[in-house]
Amino acid sequence: MHSAGIQNAAQVPATQTVDRNATEAIIRAEKIEKYYAQPSQNRIQVFSATDLSIVPGEIVALLGPSGSGKSTMLRMLSGLSRPSAGQVYWHGKPISEAEINVSIVFQSFALFPWLTVLENVEAPLQARGVNPEERRARSMRMLDTVGLDGFESAYPKELSGGMKQRVGFARALVVEPEVLFMDEPFSALDVLTAENLRSELLELWAKKTMPTRCVFIVTHNIEEAVLLADRIIVLGRNPGHIRTDFRVQIPQPRDRKAEAFTQLVDFIYKVLTRPDVAPAEAPTGPRVRDQRQMKYQMLPHARPGGIAGLLELLIDKNGRDDIYRLADDLAFEIDDLLPIVDAAQLLGFLKVEEGDASITELGATYANSEILRQKEIFRDAAIENVLLLRQIRRALDAKSNHTVPEEFFLDMLDEQFSDDESQRQIETAVTWGRYGEIFDFDASRRRFVLPDVLQEESAGSSE
Repeated sequence: MHSAGIQNAAQVPATQTVDRNATEAIIRAEKIEKYYAQPSQNRIQVFSATDLSIVPGEIVALLGPSGSGKSTMLRMLSGLSRPSAGQVYWHGKPISEAEINVSIVFQSFALFPWLTVLENVEAPLQARGVNPEERRARSMRMLDTVGLDGFESAYPKELSGGMKQRVGFARALVVEPEVLFMDEPFSALDVLTAENLRSELLELWAKKTMPTRCVFIVTHNIEEAVLLADRIIVLGRNPGHIRTDFRVQIPQPRDRKAEAFTQLVDFIYKVLTRPDVAPAEAPTGPRVRDQRQMKYQMLPHARPGGIAGLLELLIDKNGRDDIYRLADDLAFEIDDLLPIVDAAQLLGFLKVEEGDASITELGATYANSEILRQKEIFRDAAIENVLLLRQIRRALDAKSNHTVPEEFFLDMLDEQFSDDESQRQIETAVTWGRYGEIFDFDASRRRFVLPDVLQEESAGSSE
């Protein structure tokens, strides 16, 4: 592993603020934003104005909850997408004017099924006009590097998932990129295969076998980030922004059971689960937040059944447990568990402090009640704590026919969210509203209705 600046873990903290002036940046982003204009004067802000530099000699991991803009950031930094404002520079030149040299490994294997392994790896060289002899020689060397020597004539359908991803690595590295971008490259693999590929990636990096000066990896797996990265950037959402940016001071190879490792994992969990509290356990880089007050909370996309299941699990654990251990017990990725935790917290059933989730008195009552009583508790908590649900119910009560079109609320939501997210917010609201019997939804007419109204209409039509 590239070891410049790494000291004994017992002598230094596990994190250290990044000094961006120490090395000339390969990629430098200045005040980049991503937003979508609306017909009104407002706009949907996906990513706040952000500064970020990528320097040689480090593996950078980008973490964040769903919807925080991880892939959006990767696309802007790699030149695939232009920022709405600000500028990205490649060695000091605007990226749109520079000859950049990057490769991307995606979550899906993205291989051409009609080409052999060798032909897949040769494809980017062929696109660059490299002569057949040279591209074959370079591709064969890269296949040997990633452990696929002997499989050059095989087709993708004959390969396992791990071997397909190795082909993806070889294809990305054969052009000798200065920066290798990786978008959740191990998430589609089984646990053992993913672990093996992570180890091989570190080995290639440590031996300088990889023809690249920097690796930028997007991940939602906290342990993966701590295992691989020299530097970790954690994003917040609504809109996306950098919450903390620090250098990892734990020497390679890293032991998952070591105290420094587990402390750093816990620190990142706390950052992710306490979005409104600035991280205090480690020095942070510049943090940019959107100052516009959000009118609506973003409803976590969790089902009431999942919330109840989480509360029951916590009761079995004496009402409190570390979110990391909860995810591990359930064999969940943190991105799978956090929406359920967020939903329970929003409803007042949970409190999250220092990365630990503790059940509230109301949450315990909800978990221990019969089904009908659970619905009543859920309804009261949802109306009290969720503005969108409260507005829908009040609008229905105020209308003489007790129905309101879905479009009315979509128009309000799309001032704050994208079209897709506005629709997802409505879908989650419908799920919660139906469960709590706050309202019902007539899907054929795309209208919210009071539960009794829909039942009366159904009875009338059957007669």
